[in-house]
Amino acid sequence: MSEIDYYEILEVSKSADKGTIKKAYRQMAMKYHPDKNPDDKEAEERFKAINEAYQVLSDENKRSIYDRYGKAGLDGHGQGGGFSGGFDDLSSVFEEMFGSAFGSGFGGRKRRKSYNYNLDIGIELEVEFNEAVFGCKKEVNYTYKDACSSCKGTGAKDGKLSTCPTCKGQGQIHMRQGFMTFAQTCPTCHGSGEAKTEECKSCKGTGYKEHSDKFEVNIPEGVNDGNRIRVSKKGNIAPDGTRGDLYIQISVKEDSHFVRHEDDIYIEVPLFFTQVALGGKIKIPSLRGELELEIPAGTKDKQQFTFKGEGVKSVQGYGKGDLIVQIKITYPKSLNTEQKELLEKLQESFGIESKPHVSNFENMFDKVKKWFS
Repeated sequence: MSEIDYYEILEVSKSADKGTIKKAYRQMAMKYHPDKNPDDKEAEERFKAINEAYQVLSDENKRSIYDRYGKAGLDGHGQGGGFSGGFDDLSSVFEEMFGSAFGSGFGGRKRRKSYNYNLDIGIELEVEFNEAVFGCKKEVNYTYKDACSSCKGTGAKDGKLSTCPTCKGQGQIHMRQGFMTFAQTCPTCHGSGEAKTEECKSCKGTGYKEHSDKFEVNIPEGVNDGNRIRVSKKGNIAPDGTRGDLYIQISVKEDSHFVRHEDDIYIEVPLFFTQVALGGKIKIPSLRGELELEIPAGTKDKQQFTFKGEGVKSVQGYGKGDLIVQIKITYPKSLNTEQKELLEKLQESFGIESKPHVSNFENMFDKVKKWFS
């Protein structure tokens, strides 16, 4: 079996300088990192090989031994297969992939907010079917957080904080998994690096006080279930007075007749079987009044008819959807003597046409008999 070539893995020449090797490593590490290639075992193995190759070729002593004796020479000098060095370079790779907040876990600490709540708020608002279709005004009642003035949002007595005992002021704790070290926000100080030693009596250590508020919001025409409305400067308040936004998620009640799909409206129209046989015109309800539906003789069950532009107005301003009418044929649950006689006479008047199964199965019985003869 041929031995793996570290130069080939990093796609550099054997005469490449340290800068070229480092650049190649960074590019390939970002390309094959497991977080960018989830559930890809081949990419994961390639990433390990890239790290192993860089560990050797970035070290002048190890590179010299590798150039003379190959990988076997390194094994004789205590070189294992895992990745135990190059964290400065790996850190910069993480910074490019995930931002400086992640990369700071390998180096300096990025100081974060001292308060432990988000400025943006999300609430749900239920509206009637017609209110969503045509728009309306609704009163919103909700609560928001305001930073405690006594402790300036820290939750500590007089706002005095000390070094967090869990992360030792780093704002992050580290976990090692295989050859990788991962950082996560400290659960005690929430990334600030500082923790309270004594709780603020005014807010009981929460760092905020809650207030109730209400206001009227405009629900735009055409809003749909799951849509969000952003109301600026109605969220929680930070110690410096900065205020977040309020996000209202719309929940639309169902209607007993109309069914909405995006901007189209569906309605089921029940028709008696004689109406379908004879055809004709009927009045049907729509979102904005009534429409006339022409029913061709012989209309089928579940057949659909479309009225263009009779649906919901697009909340994004793309015009209106359609009204789709679906036919549901109904039959009598029971017949009296007179009705039965009339139907029998009607069936007889059609002759053989009223018994399509006879002509359809005419030769089938003889064919099936031959299968068993």
